[in-house]
Amino acid sequence: MQLTGNITPESLMTLEAYSKWRKLNKARVMAERKLRSVRLGEYLNLQFESETTIRYQIQEMLRIEKIFEEEGIAQEIDAYAPLVPSGSNWKATMMLEYPEVSQRQRELARLIGVEDRMYVEVEGQSRVYAIADEDLERENDEKTSAVHFVRFELTAPMCAALRAGAGVTVGCDHTNYPAHTLISPETLASLAGDLR
Repeated sequence: MQLTGNITPESLMTLEAYSKWRKLNKARVMAERKLRSVRLGEYLNLQFESETTIRYQIQEMLRIEKIFEEEGIAQEIDAYAPLVPSGSNWKATMMLEYPEVSQRQRELARLIGVEDRMYVEVEGQSRVYAIADEDLERENDEKTSAVHFVRFELTAPMCAALRAGAGVTVGCDHTNYPAHTLISPETLASLAGDLR
């Protein structure tokens, strides 16, 4: 999988080429996904995306759905490519992971607006709150979705502080899910690679 900075149909592998590549590289991509995953409390997981994770997601969708026609490929790119960080931000898939159906229904009703209460805080800088679900609304008056897509826009001073070794806290200050954690140095090193 070649990183180009721009996911186009021409930069994706054919289904046959991807099948061969996948056998050799799936473990490496899963390790990157794990490295870029930050658990917040017991039930919230932030999967920080990268060009690698999004290319993998697109290729997987093409493989699973056996999509090889131009229109289908373009639809998958349109759906997922906006989740690739663009140099001044971090983008993440936010998942509320409640294993029991009744608990999930109850908590999703209590957590309306949770996606807008997610933040990152670079040491010595102000909090930056998530810009959530830019593609479509994922909640209604009765409940929020178990999956949201969030973007954290970082200022030039924040990026400079990160390059100088500042720590970063990720958190949620929703009334019904207050939680925060310091991003590990290994994960932060990977995330810092998304910034220009």
